[in-house]
Amino acid sequence: MTCHTMAERLIQASWQRRAKAMTAAAGLAGQAAVPLLLCALLAPSGAYVLDDSEGLGREFDGIGAVSGGGATSRLLVNYPEPYRSEILDYLFKPNFGASLHILKVEIGGDGQTTDGTEPSHMHYALDENYFRGYEWWLMKEAKKRNPNITLIGLPWSFPGWLGKGFNWPYVNLQLTAYYIVTWIVGSKHYHDLDIDYIGVLRRMLNHQGLQHVKIIASDNLWEPISASMLLDPELLKVIDVIGAHYPGTLTVKDARLTKKKLWSSEDFSTVNGDMGAGCWGRILNQNYVNGYMTSTIAWNLVASYYQQLPYGRCGLMTAQEPWSGHYVVEAPIWVSAHTTQFTQPGWYYLKTVGHLERGGSYVALTDGLGNLTVIIETMSYKHSKCIRPLLPYFNVSHQFATFDLKGSFSQIQELQVWYTKLGKPSERFLFKQLDSLWLLDSGGSFTLELQEDELFTLTTLTSGRKGSFPPPPKSQRFPSVYEDNFNIDYPFFSEAPNFADQTGVFEYYVNMEDPGDHRFTLRQVLNQRPITWAADAFNTISVIGDYSWSNLTIKCDVYIETPEKGGVFIAGRVNKGGILIRSARGIFFWIFANGTYRVTGDLAGWIIYSLGHADVTAKKWYTLTLTLNGRFSSGKLNGKTLWKNISVNFPENGWAAIGTHSFEFAQFDNFRVEASH
Repeated sequence: MTCHTMAERLIQASWQRRAKAMTAAAGLAGQAAVPLLLCALLAPSGAYVLDDSEGLGREFDGIGAVSGGGATSRLLVNYPEPYRSEILDYLFKPNFGASLHILKVEIGGDGQTTDGTEPSHMHYALDENYFRGYEWWLMKEAKKRNPNITLIGLPWSFPGWLGKGFNWPYVNLQLTAYYIVTWIVGSKHYHDLDIDYIGVLRRMLNHQGLQHVKIIASDNLWEPISASMLLDPELLKVIDVIGAHYPGTLTVKDARLTKKKLWSSEDFSTVNGDMGAGCWGRILNQNYVNGYMTSTIAWNLVASYYQQLPYGRCGLMTAQEPWSGHYVVEAPIWVSAHTTQFTQPGWYYLKTVGHLERGGSYVALTDGLGNLTVIIETMSYKHSKCIRPLLPYFNVSHQFATFDLKGSFSQIQELQVWYTKLGKPSERFLFKQLDSLWLLDSGGSFTLELQEDELFTLTTLTSGRKGSFPPPPKSQRFPSVYEDNFNIDYPFFSEAPNFADQTGVFEYYVNMEDPGDHRFTLRQVLNQRPITWAADAFNTISVIGDYSWSNLTIKCDVYIETPEKGGVFIAGRVNKGGILIRSARGIFFWIFANGTYRVTGDLAGWIIYSLGHADVTAKKWYTLTLTLNGRFSSGKLNGKTLWKNISVNFPENGWAAIGTHSFEFAQFDNFRVEASH
């Protein structure tokens, strides 16, 4: 006799949903048990009890994702409708897609924080603006779809003025606390957003009447914060959650001894193919089974940044083509749904959770009102490695698992079944609803046949749904001719579409001093290096376009604001960004307020191809043109050739870019690229 997997049998039958009377269904359940028992003779099985009679485990706090740390949602805001709203629905709409319970956002700090910079609400000490960037917009969109979503803010970098000359944000603790509090208060005042969790600031939060905002610490490692909390009663009292990044499903003894909530407050970071989906499926269960973590938060929410930046496509879904409207609902969205659509914060894990005998794990949660959700994963070692930490070897093999429902669950008569199988396209299913399991004659017991790389959710809830929209437009390259004159009276976002700031912040600017052609410009607005853990370049730079561009002409009007020391550039074939921006190569055409020009092969300016005199000064508009064709480059100033036929062999391709010589004010207008691949 051949034994098909239970999933295959149920999939074959799932077109005829059981709408029969319960008595008839009970008879079917009795018949279906025979092949299951026969199959059970052919493979080892384990028995697992799901019981609440001895009390419950820890309270579940939800599954979420991070926008930021940094600039990971950069391209999402440029998407045309309806595609932008569809993407947001897949992420946040309850019982539709990932249905996330938590959104964690970067409190923009002007610094490079992985894939770009996010603007601060206070570039300078006396500057406050609560309409920069896109995180407030994103939080509002998430709240629109799920009013109960938990909101968390975390700074990854800080504006330079907080450091008083040092690359350290805690030189003046009161000042930094004030800075964070202004962001929380501004979120409420300008956007009606209540922030639920933030970094350590208890005293100042209370002083501002923000007792409802909870503290998460250290939002990095389990130690030394856990040991410090055990030694310091006041610290123990003010911290609500201990959060760690990439814990590898493990906690430490001190963290458990605090009796505080334990979260994996940043995890995943893995390319969102099947291995990323396997990683996500494994840790969503095992972070609790192994480490008692009651929340797992993925970095990142949506891969909406140029794919060649660091950690390309490490989002729950991919949306990196606003110019075409194309996006991809990747497998991690549906892996998330196995947990998020059938649980809510405030549910409780059962004490009876654990590992399966032949590899994999199971968790069970209840709302305390009779509902039960069981999530089973059998992710293999090979197909569930996260990007970090190193995963010790383990084995998963074919097995049968018998679950016995005890306590208040013994009376459950029917469980809905949702199924995912990762792997070969011919065998692959993502979040498919199978026939219900009927438990009328089984005494609250059922047996599942489990193969590698599967996910089952069995639940009393009937609200699950695999949401869908018509297919989005087909993928297209970035337009080969692209221009932007920045002429927008009231921009909805502070940054121009498709420009991805890598160091510095480039914002729409209304130039009151120039009522003529350059009234509306794009301005680099930082005059001080931000405080950051990443190696920001000493120059500011924003990249744009298609990384495969090789032969192109870039033209842009530029305006140096700093006399004598100021300088600006346009560039092509820029080959690095994100945390690697300091070492970016390319062809950079600079002009300086001291009356010179320079052509360099790198952003740092070490590789000099040419330099000389140029009729340039500050506070005046100039038009720069850079042409790259094969191995040769040339440059024009105000339409006249300044240099030509400079040989450039490396790199062969990359983005276009604009930027400044240092952290200084400068303006850009009438940007245009014409490229041929």
